[in-house]
Amino acid sequence: MKQTKQTEPHESLASFALERMDGEAAVQAASAFKLIYAEAFAGPPYDESEDDVDAAFRRFPAQAGKRGFRAVLARTGDGEPVGMGYGHLLGPDTVWWDELTVPVPEDMRREDGRRTFGLMELAVRGTWRGRGFARRLHTTLLDGIDAERVLLNVHPASGAAPTAYRSWGYRKIGQARPGGQAAVALHDVMLLDLR
Repeated sequence: MKQTKQTEPHESLASFALERMDGEAAVQAASAFKLIYAEAFAGPPYDESEDDVDAAFRRFPAQAGKRGFRAVLARTGDGEPVGMGYGHLLGPDTVWWDELTVPVPEDMRREDGRRTFGLMELAVRGTWRGRGFARRLHTTLLDGIDAERVLLNVHPASGAAPTAYRSWGYRKIGQARPGGQAAVALHDVMLLDLR
C-alpha cells in the first residue's frame, strides 16, 4: 500500500492544483465534493447533518446535468480535497427569483438560459480557510464564462463569506429562503455583474 504524506495547511497556494470540470467529471469526483461540503457546512450557522449532506449529494448528479454546469476542485499535491465550487446557468423556469421575500423588477428576474450563472456552492475546508483559496476557486470557476452576471445565496451569519463576496463586487439584492422552505433561515441574495 502506498503511503502518502499528510499535507500541512501552511503550504503555499501555488502547491495546490485547481481543476475545472464539466458535469460528468464532477459526478465522477462527487466523493471529493461531498467531503468538502460536509466539513464546510457541519458547523453553525448551517449545522448540516449527515442526512442533509446525503440529500444534497443525491441531487448533485441532476445539478451537474444542468445546462452550463461547471465546477472547480482544489486538491493538495497528494490529492487531498481542499475546496470546491460549482453552479450552472439559470433557465427561464428557474425558481431562484420566486424565493425572494420581496419581488424584484421583472427586468432583473428575466432569464433566458444564458444571462445568469447560479453559484450553487463555494466552500473551503476549515484548515485551509483564510489563505485565498475561496477567491482563487471563484476566479477559476468564472474564468471564460459567457454570462452577464452571477447570482448566489449566502447565510448572513456565515462568517467571512458575505464580506468576501462584497469585496469581489457582489451586491445584496434581497433575501430568500433557499428551496422555498419555511424552516430554512433567510439567506442574502447577492448579484455580481460581469459586464
